[in-house]
Amino acid sequence: MTVARSGPAFSVHDIPFSTYGSWFGISPVVAEKTYAEDLHLVSHQNGMHAVLSLVPLDPATGERAETRVEAAPGLLTWTGAAGRVDLTYESPDTVRLRGAGLPLRISAADRTLTPFSGTYFYREPAVDAYVFTSYETGRRYRVTLLAGTVSEVFGSQALGSADRGVTVADADGGWEIAVEELDTARPPHVPTAAFAKVVEAARNSFADFVDTVAPWRSSATPAAELAAYVLWSATVRPAGLVTRPGVLMSKHWMDKVWSWDHCFNALALAPGCPELARDQFQLPFDHQDETGALPDSVTHSEVLHNFVKPPIHGWAFGHLRRRLPTPPDRAELTGTYDRLQRWTEFWLTARRAPGAALPHYQHGNDSGWDNATTFDPERMVVTADLAAFLTLQLRELADLAELLDRPEEAGRWTRAAEETQRAMLDQLWRGDRFVAQGVDSGDTWGTSSLLDLMPVVLGEHLPQEIGEVLAARIEAHLTPYGLATELPSSPHYAADGYWRGPIWAPATVLVEDGLRRGGHHRLADEISARFRALCEHHGFAENFDALTGTGLRDRAYTWTAAAYLLLAEAHAQRDGG
Repeated sequence: MTVARSGPAFSVHDIPFSTYGSWFGISPVVAEKTYAEDLHLVSHQNGMHAVLSLVPLDPATGERAETRVEAAPGLLTWTGAAGRVDLTYESPDTVRLRGAGLPLRISAADRTLTPFSGTYFYREPAVDAYVFTSYETGRRYRVTLLAGTVSEVFGSQALGSADRGVTVADADGGWEIAVEELDTARPPHVPTAAFAKVVEAARNSFADFVDTVAPWRSSATPAAELAAYVLWSATVRPAGLVTRPGVLMSKHWMDKVWSWDHCFNALALAPGCPELARDQFQLPFDHQDETGALPDSVTHSEVLHNFVKPPIHGWAFGHLRRRLPTPPDRAELTGTYDRLQRWTEFWLTARRAPGAALPHYQHGNDSGWDNATTFDPERMVVTADLAAFLTLQLRELADLAELLDRPEEAGRWTRAAEETQRAMLDQLWRGDRFVAQGVDSGDTWGTSSLLDLMPVVLGEHLPQEIGEVLAARIEAHLTPYGLATELPSSPHYAADGYWRGPIWAPATVLVEDGLRRGGHHRLADEISARFRALCEHHGFAENFDALTGTGLRDRAYTWTAAAYLLLAEAHAQRDGG
């Protein structure tokens, strides 16, 4: 990885090339775990859809040219034996491309057009441009020639199966086009500046962002700029059901905001981009239902309520209000208090069986640890991690009530927190471990999942002797790369087993924070150091092989980048005295 004013170089195989606010990126990743040979314009409106194929051509043969692709914030380049093609973002919905020596073929990614799917293509005489209109995204993609020549048009107005698109080529030493994602129509494209100036503006936009998000970065935190790029490039402007500027988990296939992932992004952004951080925290709450439940996820055209996510929001907001450069005012505190109160009451009512002291998950998905071994015996389970998160949320509500001069409510929340923690210890602690309990059967069991150790998040609130036991058990999960979510010695361990082995960012941050608040600084330091080194060598994947460090699944995941920034910033502050 190289670092310069132009930003860190990266592989588009791992991280899409995009810009702050855009709903599309340039990437070979065209579907879940599906990599095309060529780069595509991939939109995330109405889901993830590869719309246009971008193919540099050999000028002698007209066939696909062999090229080397290089990317850094602000500029993507194809370089071949006969010349090069450059691409940059002029705005969130417009890219500019120019070339010299290499023609470029822009074509519909899907050859098949039906009455309900595919991409229709035509020349629009009103603006002298070529337009692809996509059923999948519900948007149009307009190609305007700015310099050079259109050497070929194919499939215009074609129905059924056909190749559709244009080829642009040199005239007077080069060519240039603009490609826009738009709804229905707009005036003809007029360049805002010369290509070099557009590149400079794009680079400066990212440089300004990283300077605000990671001003503490140094040679000791070498992945900070790339982590910032992952967040910056995955941010989309408000559109559809995304009510605020939102940081998607990825501009690969994990192109949603899940209702616990957003907390980590908010915390990483808080000191430098406080308004964006506030938006990240509040975005799922904009879709809170009448019971107080948060959705499972939110994206452009879909809000899912079939599952929820764990109530880490009290923990997160407590950290958030301390990290913001200006503390939340009374109006913000009141609004957040009301939303957190409704979210908490959902767990205390809809998720407590009659007579039960503790709430339950209905499925592993509710915990965020979808397939953790804790859920193997039964899926509807009372777990200690849920009780611990809820206890912290109740304590945060008590703190907020005090700040809002509501002493009676503060007392009520404090008592509820103490009762929840006491019930957790009475019902689920066995002297050397926490167990889970089936809601229907009443049976209890322990597992080798790190999830069983998550009550360490209680930190200073946990009895010292229990904290010591949890810390020792957590250390057994520590591989050279970080915290395995299932003990590697477990018969259920799987290298690419999702929550049955791989290292995950949220578990790392939550455990590190709980250990540190509980006084276990040596172990917290070691967990932080190993996770930071993991990201520095293996990037910002959704999760990582615990024994090799290899990045797994989606390779450009924002909560992983956010976790790195949080841990690196804290390390830099400790290292600086």
